[in-house]
Amino acid sequence: MRIGIIGCGNIAPAYLTNLTRFDGLTVAAVADLDVERAKARATEFKVPRACTPGELLRDDDIDLVVNLTIPKAHAPVGMLAVKAGKHVYSEKPLGLDRVEGKKLIAAAKAKRVRVGCAPDTVLGAGIQCARAAIDAGSIGKPVAATAFMMSHGPENWHPDPTFVYARGGGPLFDMGPYYVAAFITLFGPVKRVTGSARITFPKRMITSKPKYGQMMKVEVPTHVVGVLEFASGAVVNLITSFDVWHHSLPNIEVHGTEGSMQVPDPNGFGGTVRVRRHDEAAWRDLPLVHRYADNGRGIGVADMVAAIREKRPHRASGEMALHVVDVMQAIVDASAKGRHITPTTTCKQPAAMPVEGLAAR
Repeated sequence: MRIGIIGCGNIAPAYLTNLTRFDGLTVAAVADLDVERAKARATEFKVPRACTPGELLRDDDIDLVVNLTIPKAHAPVGMLAVKAGKHVYSEKPLGLDRVEGKKLIAAAKAKRVRVGCAPDTVLGAGIQCARAAIDAGSIGKPVAATAFMMSHGPENWHPDPTFVYARGGGPLFDMGPYYVAAFITLFGPVKRVTGSARITFPKRMITSKPKYGQMMKVEVPTHVVGVLEFASGAVVNLITSFDVWHHSLPNIEVHGTEGSMQVPDPNGFGGTVRVRRHDEAAWRDLPLVHRYADNGRGIGVADMVAAIREKRPHRASGEMALHVVDVMQAIVDASAKGRHITPTTTCKQPAAMPVEGLAAR
């Protein structure tokens, strides 16, 4: 399968590095509105062709588009790819809201092409180890979980952080997909949510280069607290914030009827999974027997390609990504309306990854 990448910015090198590892796919072209940037990426990673996004979408030899644009362009670029009869795999989130996401999924079904979406960190060794332990009953039936993604925002390191504080950004839409997708991978779909949200600093100053000193208007909540009730019965407290200077809280803890589990950062592929049953005196580390403990962005694309060939569902699916967007939007809606919200979508819990991983070159 011949892949074309649209968007040659900050995240592109990770995809270009990792996609060369897998069997059955070739990166045939890269594209960007800044063609010189696309040419530089093509030279760096030995990609045969650099072009504009329009030229890539018109190329009949491209089978699948990897969409690495900024959030507000995810759904529009995805729709153009689908209308061109191409499969599309997007960076997260799938769209700015559930309406965009639903239109994209419906268009893909009509065209009989597939939609996939990040995060694929949930296919890495860390989350898959936790999934295997839960499936094996290591902590009994999951009852509750807590999750924390807290920092003071990316403006001190990201070269162009403005989009993070625009619609489709903020800590929930920027980082929340890692956590919500991880919980769907572990527990299945969400049935009801509530939450509270606020904007603490209406304006922020960029302290990274090259835009040091520029001020940004904050358009989205920067401290969001959600309560997610899953169809399986688990209740999750999720806090995402760009308003916190320091903290010592865990990434994820899961508590079951027979014990508790510490789950690593879902924004990574590896990490340490620890379990302590009710009758154990101390925590114990579980061995990471699954593949992809290192930075593996692109696993979702490779699994999608393999799934198309094998005629099975792919794991980082558009349906799950739509449910993630729907759940996140419901948290913000619940804050505004002061009540519980029922998501308008659902999805199947993705299949666990095989321990041996996907076929490699």
